[in-house]
Amino acid sequence: MLRTVLLHALGLLLFTTVALSFHPALTSFRPQTSLSSSRRTFLQTSLKTLPVLALSPLLPSPSLAADVDRVKVTKTKTAPAGSPAPSIGELAAIRFKANFGETVIDNIYDTPEPFYTRVGSGGLIRGVELILPQMSIGDRWVLTIPSDLAFGDKGRPASAGKPRIPAGAEIVFDVEMVGLPGKEPELIDLIGDV
Repeated sequence: MLRTVLLHALGLLLFTTVALSFHPALTSFRPQTSLSSSRRTFLQTSLKTLPVLALSPLLPSPSLAADVDRVKVTKTKTAPAGSPAPSIGELAAIRFKANFGETVIDNIYDTPEPFYTRVGSGGLIRGVELILPQMSIGDRWVLTIPSDLAFGDKGRPASAGKPRIPAGAEIVFDVEMVGLPGKEPELIDLIGDV
């Protein structure tokens, strides 16, 4: 029982952090982080905001929905019905190949291990972050991402082993959801749902 309560509290804290950085209705809430503020003040302010945070998935976000619609999705492989899907904040294992034109930016299909990312954390380009929560284990989709949901007008300079991405580049991202640590059916069958 205590373990379940602690897991829910940790999940709510993670959700709070992610929600504050993404949802327009919540961006005005910023906790006091100066040296003069105490932990007690921070916690009191945070606890007053929790009812709004709990309802935030229900609040509409027109810009989010519009951005999701701008990513062209081609489903090359569909997961079986009932396959687990990630929630915001969960760790996901993906394989992907990203390119613009004929230039390959990255190819994780050629590596022995998948790429692990926290869904919604901003670790990947925005166009991919918007689509990952819609995928399930076993899905493989090709995403055509407009420039402003990828590297934008600045592009990206070349770095060690990575090519330069020009300004305004449309990115094609072939992504496969290969695992959700803690949600895979075999693990749930072995240890049970917490």
